[in-house]
Amino acid sequence: MKLGYHIGYWSSGPPHGALEAIREADRLGFDSVWTAEAYGSDAFTPLAWWGSSTSTVRLGTNIVQMSARTPTATAMSALSLDYLSGGRFVLGLGASGPQVVEGWYGQPYPRPLARTREYIDIVRQVLAREAPVTYDGEFFQLPYQGGAGLGKPLKPTVHPLRADLPIYLAAEGPKNVALSAEIADGWLPMFFSPRSNKFYRDALAEGFARPGARRGWEDFEVPASVPLIVDDDVERCADLIRPSLALYIGGMGAKQMNFHRDVFARLGYEETATKVQELYLAGHKNDAAAAIPTKLVEDIALIGPPAKIRDELQAWRETVVTSLLLRGDASLLRTAAEIVS
Repeated sequence: MKLGYHIGYWSSGPPHGALEAIREADRLGFDSVWTAEAYGSDAFTPLAWWGSSTSTVRLGTNIVQMSARTPTATAMSALSLDYLSGGRFVLGLGASGPQVVEGWYGQPYPRPLARTREYIDIVRQVLAREAPVTYDGEFFQLPYQGGAGLGKPLKPTVHPLRADLPIYLAAEGPKNVALSAEIADGWLPMFFSPRSNKFYRDALAEGFARPGARRGWEDFEVPASVPLIVDDDVERCADLIRPSLALYIGGMGAKQMNFHRDVFARLGYEETATKVQELYLAGHKNDAAAAIPTKLVEDIALIGPPAKIRDELQAWRETVVTSLLLRGDASLLRTAAEIVS
């Protein structure tokens, strides 16, 4: 089981101690370091700035929101970061949800799977640099059809360091997970539980079986974000995670379309998810957090004394997950490395 460090996206400002933790992850031999974006800090800039202090870890985005940039703009950043890191960059992409896509980026959300397929097709054209990039899709046209009528097919001036630069896809629903197995090099789950392993294994198998699938079980990566808190008091650990879960289950999406809520409903917490969402949307955030049972937290996190975490790790090792992406300070990373080893 490989380890990675997930910085996440910023709240009111840069996370305290991030650079120290990134350097420690590199020193400890972690496999990867990841950044994210929502509607504040972007994913590329912190990764380049802090990543310049590392030498061996892979540097990935988990995730870059596709609606924030055109496919060619995203490919330009990927080309640049891959060169600057000496071939250590991983491009993690995701569709986000309609509240952010339409409310923040001013882009249409419907049919995200078809849009994702076109987006990645164009990024791969840029990375291949075999010919000027052209595309006549439902969502993207290169050159643009209209405007001044002077658009010219172009290919990047930069010769890619790696034409096969890995692209991972964030997904939560079964159709999107299957799509990641078909067209991507890895899947980035956000809320994973060993109890849901068969559900996701089946979705990935469907994608691998499609004609033209890029990968198979032997060369496909699944780095999963997993909260890990070491403390003898399990309830104290759970209390640190509950507010974040309440935010995603209750408020990170519209009531009629919240993909995070759906993950926990499929896991068997339909009634709890409904209650948390109702409380959160009514403004009762503390009550929403308190409504999350410890068992739910333990399903998607590793919390408690070291011995308990070591025991529970075996279940994770038997899943499709290939890396655990952790959050915390440098001392937590050191402790995690000791426990996992």
